[in-house]
Amino acid sequence: MHFKICTIGELLVEFLAKEQNQRFNQTGEFIGPFVSGAPAIFADQVAKLGFSVVFFSCVGKDAFGKMCINRLKNDGVIIDGITMHHKANTGSAFVTYKDSNERDFIFNIPNSACGLLSFNHVNESLLKDCNHLHVMGSSLYSFRVIDAMRKALDIIKNKGGTISFDPNLRKEMFDIPEMEQSFDYIMEYTDIFLPSKNEVNYFSNNNDESEQQIMMRLLKKGIKHIVVKGGCKGANYYGLDEQGYLQMHHVDGYTVNSVDPTGAGDCFGATFVSLMLAGYSVEKALQYANASGAFAVSKKGPMEGTSSLPELKQFLSRTFIK
Repeated sequence: MHFKICTIGELLVEFLAKEQNQRFNQTGEFIGPFVSGAPAIFADQVAKLGFSVVFFSCVGKDAFGKMCINRLKNDGVIIDGITMHHKANTGSAFVTYKDSNERDFIFNIPNSACGLLSFNHVNESLLKDCNHLHVMGSSLYSFRVIDAMRKALDIIKNKGGTISFDPNLRKEMFDIPEMEQSFDYIMEYTDIFLPSKNEVNYFSNNNDESEQQIMMRLLKKGIKHIVVKGGCKGANYYGLDEQGYLQMHHVDGYTVNSVDPTGAGDCFGATFVSLMLAGYSVEKALQYANASGAFAVSKKGPMEGTSSLPELKQFLSRTFIK
């Protein structure tokens, strides 16, 4: 099946703390810059798999901006939707690690070039043959970008396209009021929902709801596929059969030496969504998505672990499921 994916949001450079437990309020070494941004990693992973993807964002007219555009272009992303902004510099993030999975960030997004991404930056002609939009929760950082997202969502939904949504919650962004309000709107249109295990309770009505109850309620609202990402523990799939009964599958993950968890969930989501749209079975798409996430954490740098289909096939051929 022919499909083309669109995604929108932050494109930035990231600097990684050299030492674990390095504190932001003390002098220390950082390595970078690395090209980053959750939707950018998603788009890069889709392109590396050999599928068509267009990405909308803004960068500054600076060396970081050129670096970001060149990296995505070289990996096969359609970059015509990326605007070089003359009023602001390219966004940035600094990351420090408490352990292999817990991280703290300092983001410069709202005041950067990608913070100025707006309705007019979404060129309708670039969307004319797109039939899927992927939304990252971390990209809903301003009313401007939410307007841009709604524009793309309306265009794609009106021609029968589909929407995937990864909440990608960041505690550093919880004080942005527009973000929470936009979640409710996007959930109404979502076909594929991709929360992480630790994000499930954010979508509960009360503290007593189990994961299964939360997912059943969301499926009854119209979401067609839900995947709860569990990292190396694998993923849980929820859907309804033709009679309306809950279908649930668990697909085991892969244990690898975790070097850097940043970007793993984005690679997982990109692989699952792409392969589902390409006609793979749920189980097969999840198997490859788990492999994609594992491949991502084994490389240092947020986008350095994106992988091609042959690389994933090779990974699966030599990796034992836990």
